[in-house]
Amino acid sequence: MSERHSTLRDQRRAETQRLIQAHAVRLFTGRGYDGTTVNDVAAAAGVSPMTVYRHFPTKEDLVLADRNGPLVAERIAATPAGQPLVRRIGTALVDAARTLTAGDDRFLLARLRLMISTPALRARHLDNHYVLQEAIVAGLGDETTDPEAAFRAAAAASACLAVMHTALVRWAQDDGRTDLADLIATALAAAFGDDPSQPE
Repeated sequence: MSERHSTLRDQRRAETQRLIQAHAVRLFTGRGYDGTTVNDVAAAAGVSPMTVYRHFPTKEDLVLADRNGPLVAERIAATPAGQPLVRRIGTALVDAARTLTAGDDRFLLARLRLMISTPALRARHLDNHYVLQEAIVAGLGDETTDPEAAFRAAAAASACLAVMHTALVRWAQDDGRTDLADLIATALAAAFGDDPSQPE
């Protein structure tokens, strides 16, 4: 019984987060990031400012918070251990992009544009890449318990994420007309000589 209540509570929490973030991105896009306060977001979402801060500790989190890290880590864990690291990471990044854009890719595009165009968000967006790098290394599990293996995994993840960032910027410039997963795959192929997201 308590497990069912916990699941319902988690679902309600996730729905509240989605609602607040959707209103935040809409307001930031329409009024500008600096011209919108957390109180404005709370009023638009029909919640208290305290509720906003409970779900999003900082104003930047209203744009930057996403489920990309766990999703990529999950995809990494599912890749065959025998494949080269760059191929495994590339596959995970392309698969995650396909999943994330399968729903409301206009929301993802609006968030990305805010991250690129707002100085305060741009710096934190780069921090997010470091967090994603850590999630990738963690997704490799026991394979990275050795310090040298962890170093190699971090280096491969960092390189793949730099390439992905280039694809994300291009996607934003194209107004989302190009398939994001295909753009990431093309960028990975340009950087590494072939498409790491495709089987050998």
